[in-house]
Amino acid sequence: MVVHMHYTLKNTEGEVLDSSENGGEPMAYLHGAQNIIEGLEDELEGLGVGDTFDVVIPAAKAYGIVQKRLINEIPRDRFPEDAKVEIGARFILDRQGTPAQVKVTAIDGDQVTIDANHDLAGQDLHFAGSIVSVREGTPEELSHGHPHGPGGHHH
Repeated sequence: MVVHMHYTLKNTEGEVLDSSENGGEPMAYLHGAQNIIEGLEDELEGLGVGDTFDVVIPAAKAYGIVQKRLINEIPRDRFPEDAKVEIGARFILDRQGTPAQVKVTAIDGDQVTIDANHDLAGQDLHFAGSIVSVREGTPEELSHGHPHGPGGHHH
């Protein structure tokens, strides 16, 4: 099923991290296709048009716990020569033949600490919102694994 929903995402401190409210388009996802985090999809199971939700998703069912193995110190010379290496900068690096997005979290001389964890890893997340519409996915959406059209994926 393709679900369109309005939502507001907050961290445990109550800071709004993302929202489709206040004139934004509802978010669309294909239920059962892992388009959204596991814990939220579990909580939305069985909801219909007009239903509301207000749930806290533990880190393990959101973006996971912080994995220390994804935090590494590497020499500055592993970055391209012209790269602007500063705290908060993001890069795509080769991790054993697989590209991985990393964020620079510290710099100590020629050593750069990079973190490949998702920015929301280790955080419990609070979602509140409402279901706007629910419809069957088209054969094309089902084969692609995501919704198409307004609020969904556009090719």
